[in-house]
Amino acid sequence: AHVEFSGIGIVLAVEPWNFPFTQVMRVFAPNFMLGNPVVLKHASIVPQAAQSFADACQEAGLPQGAFANIFATHGQIDKIIDDPRVQGFALTGSERAGRNLATKAAKNLMKTTLELGGTDIFAVLPDADIDKAAKDAAEARLANAGQVCTAAKRYLVSDEVYDEFLDKVKQAFDSYQFGNPLDEKTTLAPLSSQSAKDNLQEQVEKVVAGGSEILYGDLTKNEGPGFQFSPLILTGMTHDNPMYDEELFGPVAQIYRVSSEEEMIKIANDSRYGLGGAIYTADVAHGNELATKIETGQVAINQVLDEQAEVPFGGVKDSGYGRELSDWGLFEFANVKLVLN
Repeated sequence: AHVEFSGIGIVLAVEPWNFPFTQVMRVFAPNFMLGNPVVLKHASIVPQAAQSFADACQEAGLPQGAFANIFATHGQIDKIIDDPRVQGFALTGSERAGRNLATKAAKNLMKTTLELGGTDIFAVLPDADIDKAAKDAAEARLANAGQVCTAAKRYLVSDEVYDEFLDKVKQAFDSYQFGNPLDEKTTLAPLSSQSAKDNLQEQVEKVVAGGSEILYGDLTKNEGPGFQFSPLILTGMTHDNPMYDEELFGPVAQIYRVSSEEEMIKIANDSRYGLGGAIYTADVAHGNELATKIETGQVAINQVLDEQAEVPFGGVKDSGYGRELSDWGLFEFANVKLVLN
């Protein structure tokens, strides 16, 4: 007996704006190797990136039909999913979009992968290097203005080092500089759109109205033109807060003081999302033990969680299913065919 790997047919990719080239390549590359044509519906705010990717494929001499960029409406996407020639559907985006389109795909028995939102943790144990942890915590929350699905959204800090960590992470936040993204001195870019800014502002106002407190930043600084959003650190997020289990997609962190590792794990897993996370400790072996107890698709030890082509990427629970990158991503839309002799 032997096993063969081949394509299954056209794969529809619906991708987000925040990493407009890499998000497309990570779906296109493995499917191109399998022989699956890819049809791209990119985010509506990055049409130039979508067309540039298609032009690059043509200039590279790829076979006609291997990749097609379409500027489709939501109604047209529904028709594409209903087309029997389309055998796969990959989405990176909001939970709402994932539920809606995956339901339509399921009616056609179509294979799907979903990478949705997250409320990733950043856990700091008592023996952690606090200087490094604070610096990395700021980077993990503020990179790309916090508009990253795997950004560190919830700091879970051991009681013994809480005050020191909070003081140093505030200093790290202070070092970020607003400005034009094309200026090399800028280290904190604006949000993607006015609607993104308005939505985040509304979310944070609900958080505060629900009983949480702002430990760092000023919500009123967000008034005026432009899409800049002042970084914030929130505390006091409890179950009765209307935003307790919602993703805040921007430079807004939550911090929790925890008295034990058991409490840390309980808070970490008390989320309907399960995308990624990070654990900071001097004892890497112990960090690995804790990582196995965290209900996510990936955990980083003593480093900012990053995506690499060699290792799989994806989540569990409401963060979606399936994997991208590595050989696991290659197999998602493959026909694994057994041949018996």
